Amino acid sequence: MRAIIAVPCIVALVLRAYTRKSLTIIGCLVAGLTASIHALHPSAIPFTLLGTFFLLGTSATKVKHDIKATLTQSSSGSSGGDGPRTSVQVVANSGCATLLILIHVWLYGLGNTTAPQCFGGGTTADILLMGIMANYAAVAADTFSSELGILSKSKPVLITSLRTVPPGTNGGVTLAGLLAGVGGSAAMAVTSLLLLKFCGAGQSGRIQTFLLLTALGTAGTLLDSLLGAVLQASVVDRRTGKVVEGLGGAKVLTKPRQPQHGAEDAGSKGHETRVINSGKDVLDNNQINLLMASIMTICGMVVGQLVLM
Repeated sequence: MRAIIAVPCIVALVLRAYTRKSLTIIGCLVAGLTASIHALHPSAIPFTLLGTFFLLGTSATKVKHDIKATLTQSSSGSSGGDGPRTSVQVVANSGCATLLILIHVWLYGLGNTTAPQCFGGGTTADILLMGIMANYAAVAADTFSSELGILSKSKPVLITSLRTVPPGTNGGVTLAGLLAGVGGSAAMAVTSLLLLKFCGAGQSGRIQTFLLLTALGTAGTLLDSLLGAVLQASVVDRRTGKVVEGLGGAKVLTKPRQPQHGAEDAGSKGHETRVINSGKDVLDNNQINLLMASIMTICGMVVGQLVLM
């Protein structure tokens, strides 16, 4: 991607994240680095997907934020709702795509002379690009499903047992959330198709790519729910019945910390009222997201090679 286009776009995205407090300060720095690496790819698709995901994702987060804040509560004791996203969350969503871009640069260099100029020829560059597109289809679907699905009028059910659970429960799904996830993955698919040049595949190749990316994204949000229901603890406050969210996607304490050297630990108060409602306390939310994105990225490369190339 040309620097004359990439540099102003990176500056604009970082400034937007900083002024609107969409990201923490360190999150802004990591996002700027991530965007810079995306700009190294000869195609504009990775960078455009990153920018589109960021803009749509932050917009979805702000939809009826005041209502969403009343549905859950923060581990700090305040109302729920996501605060500024952290550097860890940036890596969880974009880390797989960033790695594939670095592999592309290592294989083909920074110029455009040796890299294939069209998609569908079955080259390594095509496979890597398919993985990048699958990554953003999956994380966009998961973001839309989480941010908009929580507003569903129907109560979510746990994907593993179909038991009714409070809004915000890891692994809780609703029809509205699933449809929102389909919309998120479709948005990434359309963004990709607007910039893809196919190697003789014609219109059928575009339709297949759209359907495949949308399906991969939808599968990603379902996989995220399944992983969350099994490997991530959903902590509920007994007094309010609301799900307790960890700051920046971190784990939520259910037991008091032990004070050190006889000093009182302010963070230890109130944890006796918290109970794990579902799931095992194995991974936090960011680790679940990264695991899901990694699996769907690999699936995208494998299935894309079988179906499209």
